[in-house]
Amino acid sequence: MLIYKEARISGAWIWWFICTLLSLLLGVISETSRAKDIMTKYPLIDGHNDLAVPLRMYHKSKLSKLNMHNISKAATDITRLTAGHVGGQIFAAYVLCTAQDKDAVRLALEQIDVIRRMCTENKEMELVTTAEGMGTSTKIACLISIEGGHSIDSSLPTLRMFYLLGVRSMALTHNCNTPWAETSSSLYSNYQQKNNSLTDFGKAVVSEMNRLGMLVDLSHSSWGTARAVLKHSAAPVIFSHSSAYAICNNTRNVPDDLLLLLKENGGLIMVNFYSNFVACSNNANVSILADHFDHIKLVIGAESIGIGADYDGDVSKYPELIEELISRNWTEEELAGVLRLNFLRVFRKVEKVRDGMVHNLPSEAEISLSEVNESCRAKLVPPGKTRGYMQEVKNFSENGNTPLMPVIALICFILVLIQLE
Repeated sequence: MLIYKEARISGAWIWWFICTLLSLLLGVISETSRAKDIMTKYPLIDGHNDLAVPLRMYHKSKLSKLNMHNISKAATDITRLTAGHVGGQIFAAYVLCTAQDKDAVRLALEQIDVIRRMCTENKEMELVTTAEGMGTSTKIACLISIEGGHSIDSSLPTLRMFYLLGVRSMALTHNCNTPWAETSSSLYSNYQQKNNSLTDFGKAVVSEMNRLGMLVDLSHSSWGTARAVLKHSAAPVIFSHSSAYAICNNTRNVPDDLLLLLKENGGLIMVNFYSNFVACSNNANVSILADHFDHIKLVIGAESIGIGADYDGDVSKYPELIEELISRNWTEEELAGVLRLNFLRVFRKVEKVRDGMVHNLPSEAEISLSEVNESCRAKLVPPGKTRGYMQEVKNFSENGNTPLMPVIALICFILVLIQLE
C-alpha cells in the first residue's frame, strides 16, 4: 500500500512538472504570438540608426555595388528591418567631431545623399518628411536626422538648406561642444562653455528649428543644455536614443528630474539599446533593457516613451523586447504608443507649432566671430575696405616710397636693439 501511495505521489509530481512546463511553454508561445500581432498592427518607428556610417566606412557609400537586403559589417539591412517589424526609421547623418571647423558641412551633405539614395532606390523603402508620411507609409519610411550641431557650422542658412534636403531632426551636439551648445561627453575639448550651456545663438537655433518644424534632439547634450532647451523650446523635443540614468548612471542617459521636465514639455525619450548605456558594461540583456522602460514608465508614463535603439545588435530582434514587456504586463495600448503612436503624436505637435509660426520670417541671427574659430571662416567686407588699403600700400610703393609694413618692422627692430643696449 505504501509503495502504491509513493507511486501515486511520484506520478503526481511528474504530471505537475509536465503541466508546469507546458504552461510555461504555452505562455512563451502566447507572448511571442502577441508580440508579433501587436507589431504587425503597429510597426515600429525607431528614433536612431547609424547605417549610413558603415555604408561609408566599409563600402565607400557605393550603393550600386551593395545588396541592401544583406549588408556585411552592419546591424541593419532591409531583410532584418522587415523581420524586426520596422515601419519607420530615423537615419542619422553622422559626422565625426574632428570635422568641426573643417569639412563637417560637406560630410553631412554626403551622408544625407547616401540616406536619400538608399531610401529612394529601394522599393521596400520610402523617404518621408512629415508625420503624415511616416504614419501612412506602407513601406519602411525613412526620416533624415543630423547627429551633431557642428554639422551646420553655426549657420542658420545652412540649417535651412538641410531642411530643404529633407532633414527633419537634429541632435544639438554629438560628443563635442559646439560654440553654442554643450555635450554630455568629455571626449573632446572643443569650445568649453563657462556657465552657459545654451548661448543666445543656441537659443536662435532652437527657435529656428521650431519655426521650420524640425525635431530638436537632446541625446548627447549635457543636462544643462537639455534643461535650457526644455525651458526655451516652443515645441516638444526628443531624446532620440537615450536611456534612464537611474538604471545606468552614464551621463548619456536622462536623470529623473529631466524626465519630469520632458513630461511637462510633451516630448519623448526613445530608449537606447547600446550596452554601455543599458547596463553600464558590455553585459546588457533584454531584461536589463526592459528595466529602463519600466523605470521611465513609473516616473513619467508609457506615453512619453519610444524606441531609439542606436542599434547595438540585430534589428530583427526588436520583437524580443516586446515579448519581455508583455511578460511584465504592459498593455497593448502602452506598447502601441511605444512602438509608433507616441512618436507620431510628438511629430504632429512639432508640425502644429511650425504652422502657428508660418508668418515668422527666417531668423537672421548670426554667431559672433569671437565665439567661433575665426581661422576657418572667410570674412566678407565691402570692396573699399581691404582693397582700398592694399591699393594705398601699392601706390605708396609705386611713388618711390618705402612700403609701410617694412618701415614699422624696421622701427620695431631698432627699438629692440636700443633695449638690448
